[in-house]
Amino acid sequence: MMAEHPPLLDTAQILSSDISLLSAPIVSADGTQQVILVQVNPGEAFTIRREDGQFQCITGPAQVPMMSPNGSVPPIYVPPGYAPQVIEDNGVRRVVVVPQSPEFHPGGHTVIHRSPHPPLPGFIPVPTMMPPPPRHMYSPVTGAGDMATQYMPQYQSSQVYADVDAHSTHGRSNFRDERSTKTYERLQKKLKDRQGTQKDKMSSPPPSPQKCPSPISEHNGLIKGQNTSGVNTGSARNRSGRGRGCTQVDQEIEEKDEETKAFEAFLSNIVRPVASDIQARTVLLTWSPPSSFVNGEVTETTVPEFFNYEILVSSTGKEGKYRSVYVGEETSVTLNDLKPATDYHAKVQAESNSIKGIPSEAESFTTLSCEPDTPNAPRIANRTKNSLTLQWKAPSDNGSKIQSFILEWDEGKGSGEFCQCYMGSQKQFKITKLSPAMGCKFRLSAKNDYGVSDFSEEVLYYTSGCAPSVPASPVLTKAGVTWLSLQWTKPSGTPSDEGISYILEMEEETSGYGFKPKYDGEDLAYTVKNLRRSTKYKFKVIAYNSEGKSSPSEVVEFSTCPDKPGVPAKPSVKGKVHSHGFKITWDPPRDNGGAPINKYVVEMAEGSNGSKWDMIYSGATREHLCDRLTPGCYYRLRVYCISDGGQSAVSESLLVQTPAVPPGPCLPPRLQGRPKAKEIQLRWGPPQVDGGSPISCYAVEMTPADKDEPRDVYQGSEVECTVSSLLPGKTYSFRLRAANRIGFGPFSEKYDITTAPGPPDQCRPPQVTCRSATCAQVNWEIPLSNGTDITEYRLEWGGVEGSMQICYCGPGLSCELKGLSPATTYYCRVQALSVVGAGPFSEVVACVTPPSVPAIVTCLQEIRDDDIEYPHYSPSTCLAISWEEPYDHGSEILAYSIDLGDKQPLTVGKVTSYVINSLQPDTTYRIRIQALNSLGAGPFSHTIKLKTKPLPPDPPRLECVAFNHQNLKLKWGEGTPKTLATDAVQYHLQMEDKNGRFVSLYRGPCHTYKVQRLSESTSYKFCIQACNEAGEGPLSQEYVFTTPKSVPAALKAPKIEKINDHICEITWEYLQPMKGDPVIYNLQVMVGKDSEFKQIYRGPDTSFRYSSLQLNCEYRFRVCAIRQCQDPAGHQDLVGPYSTTVFFISQRTEPLASSNRDTVDSARTRRTLSDEQCAAVILVLFAFFSILIAFIIQYFVIK
Repeated sequence: MMAEHPPLLDTAQILSSDISLLSAPIVSADGTQQVILVQVNPGEAFTIRREDGQFQCITGPAQVPMMSPNGSVPPIYVPPGYAPQVIEDNGVRRVVVVPQSPEFHPGGHTVIHRSPHPPLPGFIPVPTMMPPPPRHMYSPVTGAGDMATQYMPQYQSSQVYADVDAHSTHGRSNFRDERSTKTYERLQKKLKDRQGTQKDKMSSPPPSPQKCPSPISEHNGLIKGQNTSGVNTGSARNRSGRGRGCTQVDQEIEEKDEETKAFEAFLSNIVRPVASDIQARTVLLTWSPPSSFVNGEVTETTVPEFFNYEILVSSTGKEGKYRSVYVGEETSVTLNDLKPATDYHAKVQAESNSIKGIPSEAESFTTLSCEPDTPNAPRIANRTKNSLTLQWKAPSDNGSKIQSFILEWDEGKGSGEFCQCYMGSQKQFKITKLSPAMGCKFRLSAKNDYGVSDFSEEVLYYTSGCAPSVPASPVLTKAGVTWLSLQWTKPSGTPSDEGISYILEMEEETSGYGFKPKYDGEDLAYTVKNLRRSTKYKFKVIAYNSEGKSSPSEVVEFSTCPDKPGVPAKPSVKGKVHSHGFKITWDPPRDNGGAPINKYVVEMAEGSNGSKWDMIYSGATREHLCDRLTPGCYYRLRVYCISDGGQSAVSESLLVQTPAVPPGPCLPPRLQGRPKAKEIQLRWGPPQVDGGSPISCYAVEMTPADKDEPRDVYQGSEVECTVSSLLPGKTYSFRLRAANRIGFGPFSEKYDITTAPGPPDQCRPPQVTCRSATCAQVNWEIPLSNGTDITEYRLEWGGVEGSMQICYCGPGLSCELKGLSPATTYYCRVQALSVVGAGPFSEVVACVTPPSVPAIVTCLQEIRDDDIEYPHYSPSTCLAISWEEPYDHGSEILAYSIDLGDKQPLTVGKVTSYVINSLQPDTTYRIRIQALNSLGAGPFSHTIKLKTKPLPPDPPRLECVAFNHQNLKLKWGEGTPKTLATDAVQYHLQMEDKNGRFVSLYRGPCHTYKVQRLSESTSYKFCIQACNEAGEGPLSQEYVFTTPKSVPAALKAPKIEKINDHICEITWEYLQPMKGDPVIYNLQVMVGKDSEFKQIYRGPDTSFRYSSLQLNCEYRFRVCAIRQCQDPAGHQDLVGPYSTTVFFISQRTEPLASSNRDTVDSARTRRTLSDEQCAAVILVLFAFFSILIAFIIQYFVIK
């Protein structure tokens, strides 16, 4: 649909109902059915009716395939002013909508004009935009119920305003169809090239070089020169959004912690904005803050009080490039300056604490259509003496086709009142019946269905007239050495838009050739070049147009400027160079440039590489005295000259160095910081005059105030020094001098400094006298005070030389120390203090206190029973204690004395543990202990209370209460079988093993125990003992218990086989002999309604024939095994349990062989289940019902 955004096609007015749906593959044009492709251009919409009766809107670019059953093109209803055009390409027909009459343009060419705004979205237009519906409706081509159409990717061309001769003669539809086809073929070729093999890539030609757009001319995805979307915000937009919204920066993905990721997820949970109050150029966007509900759950992220929001808008589709139009804290904003009839997509992005969330989903909205934009002013296409031909370009139609253009003019009156001279759809108009050289003002507006645009700027155009009048003489604007710039004006009375050309003629006074033309054109200025310097030239100008030439202007004369002079000669030194000055001279330049030299200028730069030049002389003489210079410095000098032609270039520079002298006097040295008692730190700066040579050395001289004996205390290159070995509180005088390679300069003025008072000197070692083992007396002497009174002394005392602590601080000269440890080495030192500070500590003095009685015994405690290794220890009559050896205080510990209260104290040797025996059971004792050495007994330790335990219990009587061939159940004592583990009395049951040793079977409070996994007919020995908190009691006597022999196992149910009507054979399983004892079998039967079983067989066989069968009688059989034991005491039979009972009914034998089989099967099926089988069935049923109930609870109750 090639058009300048025509009205959208109606919902029910597009396709004919006699076109069926395409349910088969597409066929060519020569078949009975034919495919017709309806091409939808960008910015246009195509509405179709689906099979279910609903309407579907398809937006361009796309191609909608339609199926025609009879091969003819169906009628298609199009908007007014457009006509469908059929294009056949490779057997497939396309329907393209084009305007009925092409726009008028000079030369008969078609102007392709695309709207500058993006494509319109596909939407159903309002009823006021829809023409009346026709009778036919097309159906779209679909496949397998899929409603998607076949889309052909197309690209929207940029806005084109071509000139008259630059347009193609082809129509709109052909141009659009060819470009779409070429674009599609180029995309398919690129796709094949990417999917091809490496060989295809190497064989393919290299791509053509393309010019990359300049980064300066492209900003935010828009090429410089194109019209941007022009979106800005309303009153809610703040200044921060204007500076931040137009660039997108690619950010690197960094590793984040969990808190940052959770906060980003919270910011990303923001709902897309809502568009309301949509107008042609404005829209109101509102949104809500991020929600704390993520996936139905409340996040634990702390919600900030304020958010920053950024609105991103795209006018190139949902996947197009978005740009920022607003940044702020508001939750609503009005966007202004939007393009009418344009599809926009808006997103919102939340930000807090420099963390941005993911933008929301896009909100799509379409601005309304409105009147056209203001057109550009019309341009002049042709003019004559009596007519003006104007032409113009169509502005943007803003969603509605331009119906007509309105051209107004002022009729050449110049009064400012305009009247209409043309109204129509053409883009040019010719105004006739005008006067020569007549000026008329024009303005233009456009009209569509929504109204009339504003008028363009007013333009003034003139018709052609007569030949121009005599112009004014040219004026010299600027003169050069080889050129002259001239300027002239239009002749008076000439229209401003009339095309007038000018001829500039020149005559050189010495050439003799007269005036020659130098310029011919429409400009009012010209620069004549390639002239000679300091030469006079004559000029005149002639104006002409299509009507003829004017008379020449008056002749004027101008001269070129002289040239600048040449470079003067390099200056040279005249005479001897002194420390503070010298004289230079130079020669004039060889070429003065055509003018005499007016003056010379001398410039001087300080330093061998100095770049700062200062003028030191300006005059006509060619020598100069340079004075007031610095000794030992380099100077560069150069000369240039000035004439009427200008300034010459500078000459070569002359490098001169003045001789150096000794440096000047320095400032007196200054004290750095505060003076100390024995040293001071001085600092100074270099002298103001270094004499032209770097300072290499400084010398500091010191003189005491009371002596006139100066001496050097420092000589070197540093600017600071430390003078030490001074006396506290003394005054000293200092002076400084500097030296360079020439020698030392004069001394500075004197600077007096007084040293600070010093701390006292070091004390002599103190004298220590031990008065007792725990007391000592320390005395010391007064040291030198160094000018200040001693205020106090500090005495440090400690048992380790490196970690002594202050034990005395005061003005005294002695100190008494108490609470010392006997036989211990102590260290001490003393220090004197004054208001100035603390003096150094004295030397460390060591002393040893005399020995004494032992220290108190610590850690007296009872030894646990498990840790006692005493062989005859009894907790009822003995107590075991332990302690730690105390400090002996210089005399070895000889023994310990244990005090038991009422009893006589016990004296033990040099041990740290002892067992006290011969005590009373269940009695409490108060125990304490003291250490003894050669000097006496030390203090008693703390008292502990210990109690002896009662006597252990006697063993109980052991008896066997139940037994079988593998188990023995033993019982002892009087009590319940179930007892607690905290009972006071515990029992220890032991059994003799194969090696004759008793091993532990059970230890606990119970009175019964079952011994399992024993052998049959075997004797076992047992013994038992009782235990309580007093310990284990004595073992009981040995008890012997014997296990009996085992009975045979139960047999399986016997099998019955009927021989005839009166005989049946019963068989059962065979058992092996049990430990050499033979096994026989006992078969019993119960006949009819008898209540007892009768024995019918007893013997070693495993089968028996029963011959007393009666017809129609019930029989029950069972069998058991009997073990025949061969004991020395006599023969003994052990009868095992009977097998399961087998039910059998005797019936008459039928002729057919199958009757016997049925009887036997019936007999077999009537066997009863055993107890184990019944239990298994019950267990399976219980498990099934449990699973079923759990499933019902899970499904119906929990969910």
